[in-house]
Amino acid sequence: MRGSERHLFRRLLIAAEREVNKTLRQLPPALRDKARGVPVVYEPRPDPELAREGIESDTLGLFVGETFRDAYAGAHDLPAQVILYLLNIWEYANHDAGFYREEVRRTLLHELGHYLGLDEDELADRDLD
Repeated sequence: MRGSERHLFRRLLIAAEREVNKTLRQLPPALRDKARGVPVVYEPRPDPELAREGIESDTLGLFVGETFRDAYAGAHDLPAQVILYLLNIWEYANHDAGFYREEVRRTLLHELGHYLGLDEDELADRDLD
């Protein structure tokens, strides 16, 4: 990352952390407890290696690891986590701070939906596509 991109990422990170914390506080208590068990990781963009696994370079977020339903079944080697790609979200938001915060919220909720076991159609039904 170049110096200007690094500075932008730090600013976006502060805004994203605030939005994630705000979003988690607003969830119903039972869902909040489940969601707080999933670490949120902030990255500038997806690693190019992910393209080999079919992840688009402009993806906004990603859920990896065990879903809540599978957590005790030992189905995955990776622990659950949500990854938010902040520079991609910023570009998707057309560099608009308000739209950026809203998209951080939507992307977080979308990826938490995957953690809870929802597929793309079920997320779309909840306006989280």
